[in-house]
Amino acid sequence: MNVQDVRWQDDRWVVRYLDAVAEVGLALKSQESEIKNCVFLLFSLWKQDRWLFVAGNGGSASTATHLAADLVKTVVGAPGQRGLKAVALVDNIPLASAAANDWGWSELFRPMLETYWQPGSVVMAISVHGGAGQDQAGAWSQNLLRAIQFVKDHGGKTIALTGFDGGAMKELCDVCIVVPADSTPLVESFHVVLHHMIAFRLKAMIADHISRGG
Repeated sequence: MNVQDVRWQDDRWVVRYLDAVAEVGLALKSQESEIKNCVFLLFSLWKQDRWLFVAGNGGSASTATHLAADLVKTVVGAPGQRGLKAVALVDNIPLASAAANDWGWSELFRPMLETYWQPGSVVMAISVHGGAGQDQAGAWSQNLLRAIQFVKDHGGKTIALTGFDGGAMKELCDVCIVVPADSTPLVESFHVVLHHMIAFRLKAMIADHISRGG
């Protein structure tokens, strides 16, 4: 059973939230193999010198940008070493706004991939609900689901960071890490925890590979 959101009206909201954080952290241990699979896939991508495209909406877009930055820079020990080729698809604001304006929000990422895609590339999608649910603008994260389908149609691999029940991404993606919480703040917070865990483990693997003459 997933960890539930905190009752923010509770006078002990600080303690309640931190208790929930601890509970999610413990529950996430059950996905150790999936987290390792994610790192192994990224390490393989680094060794092959292929591209990772990271995408998300809202708060997940900022996580995508942060993760891409860490995979390019933080995973290397010093200047002159090669990081992972990673880019967050939301970072080109003129391109993203033009795509959304001309083709619609649901087509934000797929047309970019049609231009950027090279065989062996990987897409990593970050979404709290994994494509489930909707709001005033309609179903959530349809742009991510279309990007994932593009990758599948072109024989590529996909990774997802999600929460709640994992949504459609849990079934669509090759690797899917689902934060076991029914709470947007908890899910988004743990996506950053996971991203740092992934980046620093990858850094250690790259350093070991280099030290062995790889």
